[in-house]
Parts: sequence; C-alpha cells; structure tokens
Amino acid sequence: MHELAIIDPMVHESSSAGRLSQSGYAKDTGKTGGREAAVPPAELTPGSWSALLSPRLAYFAGVARTEHVTRAAQEMQVPQSTLSRALVRLEQDLGVDLFARHGRTVSLTPAGRTFLASVERALGEVERAAESVRADADPASGKVAFGFLHTMGSETVPGLIRAFRADHPRVRFSLVQNYGEAMIERLRAGDLDLCLTSPVPDAPDLVARRLDEQRLRLVVPDDHRLAARKRVRLSEAADESFVTLEPGYGLRRITDDLCQEAGFKPRVAFEGEEAETLRGLVAAGLGVALLPPPAVARPGVVELTVTGQRAVREIGVAWLDGHPDTPPVAAFKKFLLSRRGKLLPE
Repeated sequence: MHELAIIDPMVHESSSAGRLSQSGYAKDTGKTGGREAAVPPAELTPGSWSALLSPRLAYFAGVARTEHVTRAAQEMQVPQSTLSRALVRLEQDLGVDLFARHGRTVSLTPAGRTFLASVERALGEVERAAESVRADADPASGKVAFGFLHTMGSETVPGLIRAFRADHPRVRFSLVQNYGEAMIERLRAGDLDLCLTSPVPDAPDLVARRLDEQRLRLVVPDDHRLAARKRVRLSEAADESFVTLEPGYGLRRITDDLCQEAGFKPRVAFEGEEAETLRGLVAAGLGVALLPPPAVARPGVVELTVTGQRAVREIGVAWLDGHPDTPPVAAFKKFLLSRRGKLLPE
C-alpha cells in the first residue's frame, strides 16, 4: 500500500513517508510514533459525566469569562434565569462550588479555575471540529477522499484531477493509492468517498459504475523467444514463470482467470505490489507478466498484444450505497461518471 500526503491543494496519505507538502518536505502532523495520539472517546451513556455536563459547559465558560451572570446572558443571548439555573445545576451535579457570589458579580473558586481550563480546551476542540467538517463540505473549497489503483497514479488520476479542478479550482483531495480490496474496506469504513478500482465490485452495500477498460499485454524480456512477435496467444506462455501482483489485488485475480481460461495455471515465481516493479523483474529476465500499458515505455521489455481471448481489465468507480455526498464529492462523482469511455489517456 502506498499512500502519500499532499496538503494543498491535494492531500495524499503516506504510511511510510509521513505527510509531505507539495515541495516534498516532511511536515510535522502532531503524530506520535507515526500515529496520531489516541484520545479515548467520551462516554455518552445516560448518567455519564459527558452526557450530564455537556449542555451546560458553554454557559459555565461564558459566565467565567465575564464574571457577571447578566452580562454573560446578554452576550450568549439566553435568559438570565436559564443561565443561573444551569450554573446551579452544574455545581449540584459536580458537588463542587465553581463560583463565589458577590452580589451581581461572581468569581471563580480554585475548583472553578481548574474546571475552566479543561472546559475551554474541550469547547475549543468542538469549535475546531465544527469548522473542519463545514470546511470539508464547502461546495467551492471542500474535500474529496479519493482512492485509486497504483497503476492509475502516474498519469490517469493526475489528469482527471487537473481536468476537474479547471472548474473547481479550490476543491481539495485526500488521495489514497491501494489495491482494490483494501480500498473497498476503507470505503466501508468511511475513510474514502469514492474509489477507482478493478475489477468493478459487485456488492449489495456498494454502488459501482463501469467507466472504461484497459487492454492487458503479455510483457516479456527483450531477449525472450516471443520478443520478435507482435501478438501472442496466452496459452503460448503456459510453460513460462510469471511475475504477478500479490493475492488480493484485482489484477492478480484477472491474471489467474485469464490463464485458467487459456488452459493453464500460472507458475508464479515472484509476487509484488506494483506493476512497474513487475516490469523491472521481467526486464531482468525473471519471468513474464500480464500488465496494463505503462505511462512511459520501459527499456528491456517487449509488450505483446494477447489474442484469442478478451484480455482486459474493467475500471470502475465505487461508493457506499446510501451514503450522503457533500457538494464537492457529488461534483467529482458527476465528473467521473461523465468520463465513461474516456477515463484513460490515449
């Protein structure tokens, strides 16, 4: 799995390289040991402190800042009686005096000052969270979490995003490269809004649309016995060693199926995670491979058209059924669907 983070205008996650700006320099993301510091979720069961106190925390902070109930009520635009009752109930629930009363004014007790520090941090987090989700849903500058296959990363996806951002120049992207099954898992987990994958998934909880197809070629070393040919039947490679993607990758499944259709089971010598790595293994004379066309021709290999069977892989876009789209996600989904039959570069 390769994930790389590009902060602005696109975001792309990376498990191995941390987060990178567009200039390629690592940025500190506040992670500990490569992971964000875990904060235990608040317990919200009936009777829990979070459920009991949360509605009154903003009232408490407002009065603490002004040290005046009437002024705080005016600033927060709530009746003074409501505010006063909320503070009394808060102190009763805690069993602690948070304020010392002095006529119309109040001052924090030592317990109140301690409580205020934590309350302000909590309210600040809520404010930031609200701003973040609103920003991500903004029609003009929101964010799309988009997954795609490794083989789509060098040319297809950059071209798609460039074309989309011609009309939506401020929309941000969180980009994840992975193999098909892993992206489907992240789609179901809510980590992704959309993904380009192959084969096109067929599952009751997903919506998938076929967008295009890629012809697969038999890639052989340039000194191979078949290298002088332009076309070949896959059955002619039945005795060859194959280099393939690992099990779980869509292209591996397609390779296995095509070989079975051609009457043999491929003898797998090497398994990898990236198509270009497989091409390198082929160039080194370590086997042959069924691969989509490269973005840039690689020396040391010859790519043969497969005849006698339909050697293609279908590319589709998938999303979670019933999942509401934010405006930027809806716009990008519409754009992808409009590219049907012309998704891939010529």
